[in-house]
Amino acid sequence: MINLNDMQAFLAVAECQSFSRAAERLHLTQPAVSKRIQALEAALEVRLFDRVGKQIYLTDAGRTLLPHGLALLRQALDTQRLLRELGDQVTGTLGLVTSHHVGLHRLAPVLRAFTRRYPDVQLDIRFEDSEDAHGLIRRAASEIAVVTLDPAGAGDLAADPLWHDPLCFTVAEDHPLARAGRLSFAELAAARPVLPGLGTYTGRIVMDAFATAGIALRPNLATNYLETIAMLVGIGLGWGVLPRSMIRPPLVELATDVPSLSRTLGCVTHPRRTLSNAARAFREVLDRYADVPRPAPTGAARG
Repeated sequence: MINLNDMQAFLAVAECQSFSRAAERLHLTQPAVSKRIQALEAALEVRLFDRVGKQIYLTDAGRTLLPHGLALLRQALDTQRLLRELGDQVTGTLGLVTSHHVGLHRLAPVLRAFTRRYPDVQLDIRFEDSEDAHGLIRRAASEIAVVTLDPAGAGDLAADPLWHDPLCFTVAEDHPLARAGRLSFAELAAARPVLPGLGTYTGRIVMDAFATAGIALRPNLATNYLETIAMLVGIGLGWGVLPRSMIRPPLVELATDVPSLSRTLGCVTHPRRTLSNAARAFREVLDRYADVPRPAPTGAARG
C-alpha cells in the first residue's frame, strides 16, 4: 500500500534531483527521506532512482510513477482540504509564489492586510521567476501565484489581471542618450541595451516590439532581475526597459518613437484545483489593492 508521506518524499527528490535538498524542503533529515524512498520502492517492488556518483536519476519506473504520483498527491490534498474546510474558518497554510519584483513592489500592503485579518493562516512564500511560478502552479507545487502574466496567455491556467504595469525606456541621467531627443527603434538598437532576460515575459515583450518593427535587438547585458537592470543602467552601462514605477534618480525616462509598452501583473491559479479558504480570502484581499477591475461573475457560482 502506498503511503502518502513516502510519495511526497519521492516527488520532492524527483523535483530537487537531490536527497539533501528534498530533505530541506520537507523539513526532514536526509536519512528520513532515504527511508521513505526505500519504503516506497519496497511497496511497489521497483527501483525508482539510480545513483551515479553524486548524481541521482529517475529509472523508467520512476519516470512512469512521477505524473501518477503528482495526481495522487494533489487528489489527496484536495480531498483533505475539502473535508477540513467544510466550515468557513480561514486557517491552515497558504502556498504562495511570487516574483522578486512583485513581492518587493506590490505585495507588502496586501500581506500586511491579510495577516492582520487572518492571523491563523501560515504563509509559505516562494520567490521565483514568473515563468517558473507558472510551472509550479501547473504542478500543484504552490496554490496561488502573484506574478507577471504570460503575454501569450496562460493556456491551461486561470490568470486574472491585477495591476497594469507600464514599461518605459530609461537611461542614466548623465548618459549621452539622455540628451539625444526622440529615439527611433533603429537608434535604440544601435546603442547598448541592458534588458530583462530573453526567456522572461518582460524580455519577450521588448524583443517582440522590436521584431514587429523589423529591427534585430542584441542586448549588451541581460538579467532576470529588474533591480539589477536598474543598477546597471544607473551606472551608465546602457539603456534599459523598466516599470515606470522604478524610474527615479539616477535614472531618467528616454523619449522614443516606440509605441507604449506594458505588462500585466496578476494572480495565477490552477482551474482544476480547489482553492483553500485561505487562498480564496487572499484573493479577495488582492482585489482590494488591484487597479484592473475584476469582471463581475456571470452564471452559476463555482466552488
